[in-house]
Amino acid sequence: MNRTDRLYAIAEELRRAGRTGTTGPRLARLLEVSERTIKRDVSTLQQAGLPIWAQAGPGGGYVLDPSASLPPVNFTPSQAVAAAIALAALPAGSPFALDARTARAKVWDALGTQERERAQRLAARVWVRNGARSPEVADDDSPVAAHDRLHSAEPAVLRAVEQSLAGSRVLAIRYRDRAGTGTSRRVEPVILAFDEGAWYLVAWCRLRTAIRWFRLDRIERADLTAEGYRPRPVEQAGEPPPSAAPVA
Repeated sequence: MNRTDRLYAIAEELRRAGRTGTTGPRLARLLEVSERTIKRDVSTLQQAGLPIWAQAGPGGGYVLDPSASLPPVNFTPSQAVAAAIALAALPAGSPFALDARTARAKVWDALGTQERERAQRLAARVWVRNGARSPEVADDDSPVAAHDRLHSAEPAVLRAVEQSLAGSRVLAIRYRDRAGTGTSRRVEPVILAFDEGAWYLVAWCRLRTAIRWFRLDRIERADLTAEGYRPRPVEQAGEPPPSAAPVA
């Protein structure tokens, strides 16, 4: 999350907290930054004219004055894609499925022209699939078997993957395959794919010099590098099955 998005997120959290306010440590945990960074950001918001008051004492924190006007709803491209993913995961025929499609369109409409274009480019690289199993892929990182228990990916891994895909920056990962063999690789993300309850990073692997599927919960560590890369065409990840579609 860049600084502009973080400032907006802090203001929105304070609005939601209302008169009771919230603490610096809580904001730091929520936004994955230090408390010192939160203090600097709050100071920036105060200097910009946002009426934020500090409460002293052990239970103290920050309170946004109720007089502050509520701005129109704004989404960053990443937030819009996150909402689209959640709404796209609701299969057709489910309760509220029609409302979900309408809500997704409203999220897109709330974006400015440039933000919408960025969001659409990112959303085109996120596939969501419900139902049938996907075909086998040519790697040890094949789609999850029914007996293979899923675990959650580490938050730091998820954040690095998101930033790599959104910013076209090479990702250094430590990956452990189904057999338990660990390897260090540098990859260039192409798409994120959701299939049968598991998320996969589909990327050009520099170690294998080919497209590979990496299950996110098997990525033990992911570090965003300073090296950029030219995004490969989505088609290189393969043609999505009929039951899958980009969330754009």
